[in-house]
Amino acid sequence: MKPVPKNGVLDIEIYVPGKSRAPEGIRLHKLSSNETPLGPSPMALEAARGASDKLELYPDGQASALKAAISEVYGLNPANLLCGNGSDELLSLLCQCYLAPGDEAIHTEHGFLVYDIQIRAAGATPVVAPEREATADVDAILERVSARTKLVFLANPNNPTGTYLPFDEVRRLHAGLPGHVILVLDAAYAEYVRRNDYGAGIELVSSTENVVMTRTFSKIYGLAGLRIGWLYGPEEIVQALDRVRGPFNLNALAIAAGAAAIRDRAFTDRAAAFNAEWLEWTTRELEALGLTVTPSVGNFVLVHFPEEPGKGAAEADAYLTERGFILRRVSGYGFPNALRMSIGVEEANRGVVAALGEFLQSSRS
Repeated sequence: MKPVPKNGVLDIEIYVPGKSRAPEGIRLHKLSSNETPLGPSPMALEAARGASDKLELYPDGQASALKAAISEVYGLNPANLLCGNGSDELLSLLCQCYLAPGDEAIHTEHGFLVYDIQIRAAGATPVVAPEREATADVDAILERVSARTKLVFLANPNNPTGTYLPFDEVRRLHAGLPGHVILVLDAAYAEYVRRNDYGAGIELVSSTENVVMTRTFSKIYGLAGLRIGWLYGPEEIVQALDRVRGPFNLNALAIAAGAAAIRDRAFTDRAAAFNAEWLEWTTRELEALGLTVTPSVGNFVLVHFPEEPGKGAAEADAYLTERGFILRRVSGYGFPNALRMSIGVEEANRGVVAALGEFLQSSRS
């Protein structure tokens, strides 16, 4: 006799993060985890240092200062907010609270791998909706809704594709869902999007009873190491999640740094402008090499390689790694012959393009 996990746990594929090491003696350019190349706001760093003077004290279990800052910036009621140890924790809480064995939850074909993990961990069944041209397909999602469906996860923009649904389509998706189904809008990359037809979900959450939006401080705010996420939702859903979360799920440094970061609008504006400039440049230069790039509105690009011996993503990844450029293999997301490249500093972006040009030239000879 020995301990055995509950049904479904051993069916979960372990999440594998992006690589973070280059060969010894080679300068590392880590472009595998969609981290901002600009780092955190100086205001956030100062706030974290201040909070470090009182590490013997438990943090505020309600993360009140962080909720107040989010409320101030977005004009939201703190009662509709919940903060978590990264948005991953909030996604997990949603599955814990609203899924049971026999239930189903829907995510799209190339959606964030954590959805599948947390659905299975709750004992429920993941249902995959195919995408159209690497973009979520509203009709395909609605066709898979059944009496057993409890959650629908939509990453908008999506990782690793960088594609997004216009807000009219998100509204159409919501209108087609039964009232007992929660639409989860994962807007981790919302701050980067510069499209007039995009909405992160705040307006829809405010006017409905079955939509929640999750956000993160790991991307544009540069606080991935502190693990901070937040959720905006109907008060009844927020209260349900609050009942099962850990009592001190955010540490004091995270609360202080997050509150300062979200108020530093000038810093995030600069980060968004930097990304927009280099996202356009990187896409253009990679396409000029003959590579296919999925149009992205995030802080990364999905690069597709030729289906020819010696020219594929695996060979390109090895070539880049030897030169210190660490990109992300995305086979687990359904793209066996593509790499995801985070937008980095100028030196890194130019270096990847130059190295891929050399790789493609050498593989042709």
